[in-house]
Amino acid sequence: MTFASGRFIRPFTAALALASAFFVISPASAQNTTPTGVRGTITALAGDTLSVRTKAGKDVAVKLAADTAVRGVSLDKIENIKSGSYIGAASIPQADGTLKALEVHVFPPSLRGSGEGHRAWDLGKNSTMTNGTVGDLVVSNGRTITVKYPNGEKKIVVPADVPIVSLTLGDRSLLQPGTHVVLFAQKSADGSLVAKFISAGKDGIVPPM
Repeated sequence: MTFASGRFIRPFTAALALASAFFVISPASAQNTTPTGVRGTITALAGDTLSVRTKAGKDVAVKLAADTAVRGVSLDKIENIKSGSYIGAASIPQADGTLKALEVHVFPPSLRGSGEGHRAWDLGKNSTMTNGTVGDLVVSNGRTITVKYPNGEKKIVVPADVPIVSLTLGDRSLLQPGTHVVLFAQKSADGSLVAKFISAGKDGIVPPM
């Protein structure tokens, strides 16, 4: 099963402070601006400027800073998620109070704690993002994962057809034309976008988060 289909690239429909799922902006640098999310396909990288074409066909130029983090995204299996794993999951609510996952991404140990918590997301009506540590795993009518974070936890049902991916630390060598990316950027004083982090799909993978 592959998730390289463009159906996992969805345009952002609202500014929901989405970048908090992946990084924290310091008060000194926030300047009361909302991070901008960009999902699409790289068309070029010239110097420190990354060009991305969104699904809607819009060309977006994003600058890379010295501290712009790049992460690789690879397919994974739910069997590799264990109690104690640190994960993120975009989900939608169900009638019984649980959440149904739309995607799950597994962080490496070096990124444990990234964006920990539960917040609004944009992969569907009433969707949310939950980042935290896996507690219980129950296999019954699918798999239910308990994700724990400070002052809370969520039970997330992961259907069999939901994409599971893993994140790895990467570098600019991943930013090749044709690569599918999800990135969050901060608007600078001159109006240009500066990427804070970029998740780049490996081997044609479209980052599903």
